[in-house]
Amino acid sequence: MKLAFSTLGVPGMPMTDVARLAAGNGYHGVELRAHPEEPVHPGIGADERARVAGEFRDAGVDILTVAGYVRVAAEGPDEPVLTGLRELLALAHDLGAANVRVFPGGGDRDPAEADASAAARLGDAAPYATELGVRLLLETHDSHRTGADAARVLGPVGHGSVGAIWDVMHPWLGGEDPATSYAALSPHLGYVQVKDIASADDTTPLALGAGVLPLTECVELLSREGWDGWLCWEYEKRWYPQAQELPPLLAPGRDHLLRLLADAA
Repeated sequence: MKLAFSTLGVPGMPMTDVARLAAGNGYHGVELRAHPEEPVHPGIGADERARVAGEFRDAGVDILTVAGYVRVAAEGPDEPVLTGLRELLALAHDLGAANVRVFPGGGDRDPAEADASAAARLGDAAPYATELGVRLLLETHDSHRTGADAARVLGPVGHGSVGAIWDVMHPWLGGEDPATSYAALSPHLGYVQVKDIASADDTTPLALGAGVLPLTECVELLSREGWDGWLCWEYEKRWYPQAQELPPLLAPGRDHLLRLLADAA
């Protein structure tokens, strides 16, 4: 398996430094948070896109994903959502990223209506994703926090350019065990986001292995099933300023994941 980390853990860090940080700590890739407060987002121009792509290429680090904030199950008209998807897909293509992350964002909508909206919008965007060679990945999050929730959307879409990110925290918080999550998501699985937290009531990010999330069980399951994709550490420093700084944790986090992988082999 390949290892990546999310720039959510190093908010605002220049891309040159992110690429250097990843390469220096033995990570194969990064997930770039695509928000206007960050250096990379859909509003940057062609020259800046080319510069960023070149920096990561020169560092030997993949841009795994453009992590966007489009909410595909949100109430309201389709066109703003589809425009947002197209913008993120174009950005990912220009950067050489393999994926675009989207959220469900169904809020308090009737689940069937939210599912239908999300499936229709992802289905509409899928041909453009295929054309650009980028995959749209729905994260287990908010209104669709479990694997079963996400599968209700992804099954009807049934398109190879649309898949899932298994964020291990949200299904666990939703009471879904890893085996059930994997069974629901495996036909669609793009990659796995790992993290650790103190408890269900305190989701402040911790160093990998220092909290309660079933990372060992998840890695053993993935290895047993022969899954050989990406593990991406999403350390949510942006939302928890009191959390430790991520850079000193990166090398120990890599070593922890490598130990889990070795033990599961």
